[in-house]
Amino acid sequence: MQKAILERKAEAVRELTEKLGRATSVVSFDYPGLTVESFTKLRTQLRQAGCEVTVYKNNISRRASIAAGYGELADKLVGGKALAISYSDVVAPAKIIFDFAKENKVVQIGSGIVEGKVVSVEGINALATLPSRETLLTMLAVGMLTPIRELAVGLNMISSAE
Repeated sequence: MQKAILERKAEAVRELTEKLGRATSVVSFDYPGLTVESFTKLRTQLRQAGCEVTVYKNNISRRASIAAGYGELADKLVGGKALAISYSDVVAPAKIIFDFAKENKVVQIGSGIVEGKVVSVEGINALATLPSRETLLTMLAVGMLTPIRELAVGLNMISSAE
């Protein structure tokens, strides 16, 4: 009986280690006092963005983070923590949980992993407040076109002055 339990726990550690190794971003967060309905809503939002959210026992998540090479994260996985994991979009879990935490004050963002580096709460919050990819591309295009537009206006003024 005891051996079967240990094997299940070891398998859970292996599974989470593999997930942490493949993930582009991981966000840990506290959720005490969050209703089942609210947690289901958060889970649905994360799934729609291609993320998964799971709750692991502290011992399993700490052992898996150490095995995956994120020992600094292991120290911060204390208390009831859930992990939101994304394999493709780096910003999605941070942004979704950040917005969700605004509405639900019981949700507290913890540390996480972004592209292989352990980041603090401040790093996760900074990532969550970044503009969307489309907005950043628009800002880049405007920044690149502004000097050209000003040059065209200046040349037009010179040619009309003659």
